[in-house]
Amino acid sequence: MTITIRQVQSRQDLKEFIFLPEKIHRNHSNWVPPIYIDEWDFFNPDKNYAFSFCDTILLLARRGQQVVGRAMGIINHKYNEISNEKDARFSFIETWNDKEVFKSLINAISAWAREKGMQTLVGPMGFSDKDPQGFLIAGFDEPVVISSNCNFPYMVDLIEGEGFTKKVDLVVYKIQVPLAVPPVYAAIYERFLRNNNGYKVIEFTSRRQVRPYIQPVFELINLTFTDIYGFQPFSIKEMNDFANRYLYLINPRFIKLVLGPENEVVGFVIGMSDLSKGIQKAKGRLLPFGFIHLLLAGKKSTQLNLLLGAIHPQHQGKGLDAAMGVKMFESARLTGKTTLDSHLELENNTKVRAEMERVGGKVYKRYRIYQKPLDY
Repeated sequence: MTITIRQVQSRQDLKEFIFLPEKIHRNHSNWVPPIYIDEWDFFNPDKNYAFSFCDTILLLARRGQQVVGRAMGIINHKYNEISNEKDARFSFIETWNDKEVFKSLINAISAWAREKGMQTLVGPMGFSDKDPQGFLIAGFDEPVVISSNCNFPYMVDLIEGEGFTKKVDLVVYKIQVPLAVPPVYAAIYERFLRNNNGYKVIEFTSRRQVRPYIQPVFELINLTFTDIYGFQPFSIKEMNDFANRYLYLINPRFIKLVLGPENEVVGFVIGMSDLSKGIQKAKGRLLPFGFIHLLLAGKKSTQLNLLLGAIHPQHQGKGLDAAMGVKMFESARLTGKTTLDSHLELENNTKVRAEMERVGGKVYKRYRIYQKPLDY
C-alpha cells in the first residue's frame, strides 16, 4: 500500500508518535523505553522551552491505516547563529527495516528543511547535545542507558543507503570501579589535599541541599562546553527545566562539587544509578506502581552512569578532577557499584578521553551523527 507522510496535528497523533518505538522494539532486549510522563512534556511546546527558538516538524508515516514510522525535524536557530551554520536536524526517527518508509521520512524532512533555506541535514540530533544523539554503530549487545539512542543495526544501513556520511562520532567508556584508589589518582589527590589553596569538595545527602547549586553548575557548563558540538548555552528557564527533568532520578550522593577560594563552583561531576532494568519493568510508566521498579533498580544496580562534569578553565590542572574522582569512586563502592558508564564523549575530546583511560576505561559503544548536503 502507498506510504503517506503527515504531520502530527492532534493529541492522538502525538500519542501514536510517542508510543511507536515500543512496538518496533517489542522484541529488542536491550531497548529501554523513555519515561513517558517526561516524554509528553518533552514534545509539548508549552512545557519545553526549546520549541520557542526552534522550527520543528513531527511526522508520522502510514501504510494504509497502520503507523509504520516517525521522525522529527528541528532547526535550532540559536545554535545555527552561534556556529554560523544553516543546519537542519532529523531526530527521534523510528521505523522497521523498511527502506521505503525510511526514505519517505528523510525526504519529507529534507523538503521541509529546504523550504526553510537550510543547507545541510544532520542527525540523529535533538534540540541540543543533552538529548539522545547519534545512531549506535558499535556495541549493539549492550543495554542502553538513559538519554541515549538505542537502534537496530539496520538503521545504520538505512541512513548510509540514503547517502549520509559521518559528521562526528561519540564514544562511551566502561570503567571498573577500583577496590582501592588508583595510584595515579592517589598521588594527585594527596597533592590536592596538601596544596588545595582553599578548594573544598562538597558532597550531598539530600536533593534539597543540591538546589542552591543548580544555577551555578549550569553557568559553569555554559562557560566550559562552548567547543562541544551541538551545545548551546542554557537559559535560566532551561536550567530549571533540565534540573526538574533529571534531579528526581539522581541519588544526591552521586553529585560532587568543588568550591573555589571564594565559595564559587569551579568543578562538578554528576552520576546516577543505572535504572535501565527498572524502566524496562515499568515499561516507561511511573504510575501507578512503576516508580517502585525504578527505586528498586537504583538500589540493586551495580552500574553508575556519569551524566555531566566540568572544571572551570582557570582551575584545571590543580587536581580537582582527581579529588572528585576519588569521592565518586568511594560513593560507588559504598553503594555496591562495580562499573561506571561514561555516557557519550566526542571522539575528539582528548582531555576527557585521556581522563577515562587513565583510570582504565575502555570504549564499549560508539555512536555516529550523520550529515548530508541538501540538494536544491
